[in-house]
Amino acid sequence: MMEFIAYVGHELKNMLKGPATVSYPEKEREFQERYRGHVENDISKCILCGMCMRGCPSGAITVSRRDYTWEIHPFSCVQCDNCVEVCPAKCLSMKPGYTEPGTEKTSIVHRYSEEQIAKEVEKQKAIAAKAAAAKAAAAAKSAAAGSSAN
Repeated sequence: MMEFIAYVGHELKNMLKGPATVSYPEKEREFQERYRGHVENDISKCILCGMCMRGCPSGAITVSRRDYTWEIHPFSCVQCDNCVEVCPAKCLSMKPGYTEPGTEKTSIVHRYSEEQIAKEVEKQKAIAAKAAAAKAAAAAKSAAAGSSAN
């Protein structure tokens, strides 16, 4: 009998109290003080280093240097702001605004422009040429050291 009385007491308290949840905000409403928003990437500054991907606890970010793309799955993102904090290029930012609800999982893909891809290819060629020159110089130095030892 005591359990029933306790149950009725809880039910009456719940009926008289307001709802425990809050309404989904309208676009014109101000955002809550601690709400961070959503991640945005300025791809023109991005160096595709992958630090944001490695720092993302939910695995919402994918970086592909081979394809020159940066991708985020907004519904997997927990808005922790970690990716923004670890980004060395400071191309990521948290913008106020809610992710629009949808019936399908979506992803946002940013891709380098053709000019950025051309610059990156030239940079990679220059790095490869520099590495080859350094390797040839080291080989010549070791050959010279080997011939002087005999």
